[in-house]
Amino acid sequence: MMQTPSSPLVGTVYIVGSGPGDLDLLTLRAARLIGEADAIVYDHLIAEGVLELARANAEKIYVGKKSSNHTVPQEQLNQLLVRLALAGRKVVRLKGGDPFIFGRGGEEIETLVESGIPFEVVPGVTAAAGCAAYCGIPLTHRDHAQAVAFATGHLKDGTINLDWPALARPKLTVVFYMGVGGLAEICRQMIAHGLPASHPAAVVQHGTTRRQRVLTADLGSLPARVEAAGIGSPALIIVGTVVRLHDKLAWFQPPSGNST
Repeated sequence: MMQTPSSPLVGTVYIVGSGPGDLDLLTLRAARLIGEADAIVYDHLIAEGVLELARANAEKIYVGKKSSNHTVPQEQLNQLLVRLALAGRKVVRLKGGDPFIFGRGGEEIETLVESGIPFEVVPGVTAAAGCAAYCGIPLTHRDHAQAVAFATGHLKDGTINLDWPALARPKLTVVFYMGVGGLAEICRQMIAHGLPASHPAAVVQHGTTRRQRVLTADLGSLPARVEAAGIGSPALIIVGTVVRLHDKLAWFQPPSGNST
């Protein structure tokens, strides 16, 4: 935990990852801190049922981030954490997945540092690891992929201007977060920079939960199939030959059996 000479009345902010969706994937430390918190500032994509772990008198503040629709702008959210801590509160900033993987945890901590607020980061199971595991797609495999890359499908300026030559490589698994809205462009760029249209790809919606849906295809056909299936956010895109292992290795069967 960061040490600070601030007044003992200043509270601490805990930046906590709640994992990819299945409550059982929450870490023990995260569960304990949620149960002890005076205030919980939480996002849209947190594990279902996680708020039930909080004390009855804990203040719960929704700051939902849903695609580009932010209930509270990031700078206002940062200052909210500062105000709660300066009021002496024990604050849990609760996020889906892991705070340091496309969770803006670093941006929030920068503000806390500048304001002299003590903080701690509690990692969570990131969506790529959790969703891939629950749909039987290993992110690395000696016969398929010796490296894995995480990329965002939605940059700060609203574009998808990524390092496509670095991503469109064989023997590499690429996981795109927040990319369903730009799926057609992602597939087009991956093909334009060297991968065949037949290269395997998948979309996983609501991964690790009872609403999980998995759609496997290839770069050439995935956008049309996703549109036809009505799949939207929250979902991950997985590109790589490891996708071929889904049919053989899938073990998690949600009640509705949503694999196609």
